[in-house]
Amino acid sequence: MAPFEALYGRRCRSPIGWLEVGERKLLGPELVQDATEKINMIRQRMLTAQSRQKSYADNRRRDLEFQVGDHVFLKVSPTKGVMRFGKKGKLSPRYIGPFEILEKVGAVAYRLALPPDLSNIHPVFHVSMLRMYNPDPSHVIRYETIQLQGDLTYEEQPISI
Repeated sequence: MAPFEALYGRRCRSPIGWLEVGERKLLGPELVQDATEKINMIRQRMLTAQSRQKSYADNRRRDLEFQVGDHVFLKVSPTKGVMRFGKKGKLSPRYIGPFEILEKVGAVAYRLALPPDLSNIHPVFHVSMLRMYNPDPSHVIRYETIQLQGDLTYEEQPISI
């Protein structure tokens, strides 16, 4: 008894013998020809399914391209417990920034001008991590500097209650 038959209680129908059990009428070259026809049919149906899924994905896909000097937001991880770019937690912002694009590196990567507190992060990011920033004159970007004490601690001051 084959292991498949022992495990599932029925005979295995392989690509060579997709016939019903006890129906072996094809022998020799006819068996090989029948198997190749079925394999070609499977390949054709797989290509049809792939092209259908590709057309569904292409409807939502948009190619992003930025120019040097544009401002973009940088995506941070929204997963709880994962620390990325100094942001952690479920309620942390999805995007930080905006940051200026310094140069285009390759076809889909950009070098950003990061602030000094993010100096330990590599400044080149894939286009999927970036989102366009539409400038608004009323939006003032302000990075707060923290006054560190001698033992590298600081005192938190509430802004408003």
